[in-house]
Amino acid sequence: MSVEYRRDGAVAVVTLNNPPVNAIGHAVRAGLMEAVDWVETQEGLSRVILTGAGRTFAAGADAREFDAEPVPPHLPDVIARIEASDIPWIAAINGAALGGGCELTLGCRYRIAVPGAQIGLPEVTLGVVPGAGGTQRMPRLVGLKAALDLIASGKPVKATRAVELGLIHGIADDPVELATHLDQGTIELTHRVGAMENPAPEAGAVEAARATAARRTANQVAPQRAIDLVELSTRTPLAEGMATERATFLELRTGDQARALRHIFFAERAAKAPDWLTAEPAETGTVAVVGGGTMGAGIAYALLNAGRSVVLLETDADGVELAKANVEKIVGASLSRGMISDAKADDIRARFTASDDYGAAAGAGLAIEAAFESMEVKKTVFAALEAALPADAILATNTSYLDIDEIAAGTSDPSRVLGLHFFAPAHIMRLLEIVRGKATGNRALATGFALARPLRKIPVLAGVCDGFIGNRILARYREAADTVMMDGSTPWEIDEAMVEFGYAMGPYEAQDLSGLDIAHANRRRQDATRDPNRRYIPIADRMVELGKLGKKTGAGWYRYPGGNGKVDDPIVADLAIEEAHFAGIERRDFTADEIRERLLLAMINEAADILHEGIAANARDIDLVTVFGYGFPRWRGGLMHYADTIGAARIVEKLTALTAEDPLVWRPSPVLVACARDGRSLADAT
Repeated sequence: MSVEYRRDGAVAVVTLNNPPVNAIGHAVRAGLMEAVDWVETQEGLSRVILTGAGRTFAAGADAREFDAEPVPPHLPDVIARIEASDIPWIAAINGAALGGGCELTLGCRYRIAVPGAQIGLPEVTLGVVPGAGGTQRMPRLVGLKAALDLIASGKPVKATRAVELGLIHGIADDPVELATHLDQGTIELTHRVGAMENPAPEAGAVEAARATAARRTANQVAPQRAIDLVELSTRTPLAEGMATERATFLELRTGDQARALRHIFFAERAAKAPDWLTAEPAETGTVAVVGGGTMGAGIAYALLNAGRSVVLLETDADGVELAKANVEKIVGASLSRGMISDAKADDIRARFTASDDYGAAAGAGLAIEAAFESMEVKKTVFAALEAALPADAILATNTSYLDIDEIAAGTSDPSRVLGLHFFAPAHIMRLLEIVRGKATGNRALATGFALARPLRKIPVLAGVCDGFIGNRILARYREAADTVMMDGSTPWEIDEAMVEFGYAMGPYEAQDLSGLDIAHANRRRQDATRDPNRRYIPIADRMVELGKLGKKTGAGWYRYPGGNGKVDDPIVADLAIEEAHFAGIERRDFTADEIRERLLLAMINEAADILHEGIAANARDIDLVTVFGYGFPRWRGGLMHYADTIGAARIVEKLTALTAEDPLVWRPSPVLVACARDGRSLADAT
């Protein structure tokens, strides 16, 4: 049964039992309504305790039902029955109480949580608003400002903070036990949340919440609509406010943003080892990391934070000291932000070693190479690792572009070699591309996927090509942007167009942050194999020649006077005009819509080719890569989900029109052509 109920003397216990997270779907709602009916038949009850099975109270509604018509009983009606009951209900919050789970607790007379339980209303992160009274009861209970902070951000709070806010009454290791013996008078003195007075209006708090939401969730509808509803609670009766809330919830849940956010939510949950991968992973209690620069230090810290012991290997004593300093810098930053405790920091330091002797890593079951992006360097490192580590240790490279098959070919057992492509900063970014070479064995792949979970990474399987999934799409994105710039636009116009689409920053500002020298080195690596028929834009090379390497030099595509904010640089605009003149190109103006269309079509077409070549297993994985690794707006669902909102036929039509100016780069991908012909979506293309 999805809901179980029993009686123990004068106490009834109702338990949500819908593994794994007690999602409140139709069966749970029906079970709760049945439990309420049962409670009303009982005589002599002093209280009803509502709790969850396992380690979760209830993690919210079952989002899989959002695409269908709502079926009664509806959660607002269930909660209304609980709140109106003559027998007081107590929420014994045994774990996370999120969304509808939190709303259930607000319908109870008393609330007790286990230490560390998370409580909140994260609905805006799925493109909707609370739909069972959250925006109306929460402000009555904790006040307008606190409710705005919780609901508009969607961020839950832990039990200790919930007590401070007045969201719950107390904390107990065994909330059911405490609820069972709670003094009856204490329970009866508490008020029904829905019967409390309207919260006092605070115009300043509402304006501040709107400004924060506009900054943090630009272009998203749900946060602003949630603020509207919370503000409504200051001036309307509960029933009227709840009716407006419910109508808003039902409207938003079938909208494009909610569908896109649900798509990413389920894609993230599905990101795991494929079913066919049944091999046992290697032991990774101790991991060797080669290279103590920014990336290597970030990888080392991520491993240490996940409980691993790390031996960080460098080439000499100076490198060792720099590596130690880089890791300690991250530890210090994490401490100052309250992300780790002093005890955790000491534990991390105790499990960390840095050395220039590969023999120090002789006991490691996994090595991750994060050295300079050079094939010769990589081969040297792998030879040293193979000599020092156990014969069954897994050897991984963090390369962003280089051929993993060539790296593996230099080892005695290529089946041990794979790519583990982290994204900077490695201890923060959640994406992990697990790259499978021609000879990569299942044990090596299983090790990569097994490691992703404690690291809290989203693993995506990729094949070998230049740039794998993400950087290959990024390269085409930048190429298309460079072409638009040379043919008639500026970096700031292009950046502005993509920010309006939903990116946090455009391609040129992003390149200024990473450094133009990095992309320049990669272009030089590709010189020997570049298709001579493919148009080459030399403007970025000129920038490097001028020493304009980005923010670190005070000037790149933008200027950064005094280290402050960016300003447009007329020298860059002149370079584009000059190079267009040399190439005999007659420049023209591009509208923001034209810029966006070209850049997005370029990425979609490249991603479709990646699907066609089997580099990505499915469109969903490309969506994960673009959202979690490259800043594609989450609320658009990822690159391929967005492409499906346009439709393959329309995309092919637009690409075909662009082939008139360049038949090589705009040739429609076979996958897009097939989807257009067969009326299929890209989601169904694999």
